[in-house]
Amino acid sequence: MPKDERPAIGLSFAFRGFALPIREGIVRSVMNCSRLAWFLRLALLLGAALVPAGGALAHDPNTYGGLFRSRDMGASWIGADVGLFLNGTLALAVDPRDPNHLLLGTDNGLFGSPSGGRSWMQEAPGRLNGAVFAVAFAPAGGVALCGTPAGLFRFAGGEWSPADAPGAAAPARAIAYGAASGRVYLLGPSGLFASDDGGARFERLAAPVDQLAASASGLSELAVVRSPKEVVLLLAGGRLMASEDGGRHWQARPAPGALGAIALDPAHPARLWAAEGAGILRSDDLGRSWQPLPGALPVAAPVVRGIAADAAVATLVVTSDRGLFRSVDGGQTWQLGEGGLPVRLESGPLARDPASAATLYAVFSLIPYAEAWRSAIEGKALLARADLLDLVGAGALVLALLLLGAGLVFALLRLRGGRGPTGRPHAGGHQAAALRR
Repeated sequence: MPKDERPAIGLSFAFRGFALPIREGIVRSVMNCSRLAWFLRLALLLGAALVPAGGALAHDPNTYGGLFRSRDMGASWIGADVGLFLNGTLALAVDPRDPNHLLLGTDNGLFGSPSGGRSWMQEAPGRLNGAVFAVAFAPAGGVALCGTPAGLFRFAGGEWSPADAPGAAAPARAIAYGAASGRVYLLGPSGLFASDDGGARFERLAAPVDQLAASASGLSELAVVRSPKEVVLLLAGGRLMASEDGGRHWQARPAPGALGAIALDPAHPARLWAAEGAGILRSDDLGRSWQPLPGALPVAAPVVRGIAADAAVATLVVTSDRGLFRSVDGGQTWQLGEGGLPVRLESGPLARDPASAATLYAVFSLIPYAEAWRSAIEGKALLARADLLDLVGAGALVLALLLLGAGLVFALLRLRGGRGPTGRPHAGGHQAAALRR
C-alpha cells in the first residue's frame, strides 16, 4: 500500500459532526498511568466498545463530510482529508503544475495541502471565511481564485488578496479559466462575470445572461472549452446556453429535457456530459445533439453534481445528492459507491487530476448543499446552525461512560478485597482485616 494511502490506526469516538481521534500510543500511555488514569482507562475502553468493528479507520465516513480520492476511475477510494473533521466539503481544485497541491473549499473556509491530502492548513484564516463553493487554479498553475460570501480572492505571489469584483459576484458558484491568457469567467448568484487580467478585476457580462439569471432556476452551471476554440457553456433554468464570442452573444442548444448538471470530458474536447433527472446524456458536439446512456441511476429524482467517464466510455462515475454511483458497462447498470465512501451523505462536484484522468476527487457534505448555498447567500456561518442537541447528546454520552466507569471501579475494588487500582490494600482494607482478627 502506498505510503500516502495507509489508513490511520486508532480508536475514535464518532458523533454527528465531529470526532475525537485517539492514537494507539495514547492508549498505551493511559495503560501505564496512575490510579486516576486507571479509572479513565475503563471509560475509554467502554467508549471504544461503542465504535463499530472496523474502527481502525481514521473516522466513520458516514459521520461527517470528507474528501476522497480514487486513482482507478472510482474502483477504490481512500480518504484524502487527513487531520480534517468537517461538516461539509464543497469544492476541490488540483494545481496543474503540482498535482500534490490541493485547495479544498469547505463550509468553514479554504484549506490547502502541499502533500496530496496527507496534511492540511487553513488558507488565510480570518480573511477567507464562510463557505467556499468555487475554487480554481490557473491553467499554468501557481495562481488561484476562490469565492467566499464576503467576496472573491486571488492567490498570487504567495498570498491571498481581495479581487476587484462587483458585490453581486459573491458568493461565487463556479470559476473557469478561458482560452486567452488572463481570461476568467465567474458564475455568481445572479449573473456571469469576466476578467481579462487573471482575476484581479471582474466586470459583469451584459444581457441576455442577466435575463436568464432572473428566471426561476437562475444560472446554475458553468463550463468553458478552451480548445480548439473557446466556447462558454451555461445552464440557465435547465436550458443549455452557449457563447463563442466571450459571452457577448448566446445561443440555446437543444436538449431532451431540463438539464441538471454539465461536465466536460478531458479526453474529447467536443464531448459534453449532462444529467436529465436520473438519466445521463452524452453529446459529441458540445450539446447540439444528445445520446442517452442505456441505464438510469437507480434512485428517483437525483440532483446530479458531477460526471466523469474514461476515454472508452466504459467506466463512469456520477456524484449526486443520493451519493456516488459507478458503472463499468457504459451506463447500462449502476452501483452505489461503497467501500469506505459515505453512503448516506450528499456528494458534491467531482474534480479530476489534470495530470491523470483516472484520478478523481469526490467531496461529501453532512450539510445539504442547498442549505449550504442558501446560508452562503444569506452570509450566515454554517456552524451557527449546528444542532445543539447533538453537542448535548455527545457530552451526555461521555458523562455516562465516566459514571459507568466509576461504578465498575468500585465494583472491582470490592471484588479485590479492598485493593486499589495499584494492587496495594488501602486503609479501609487494613481496618476490616483487624476487625476480623
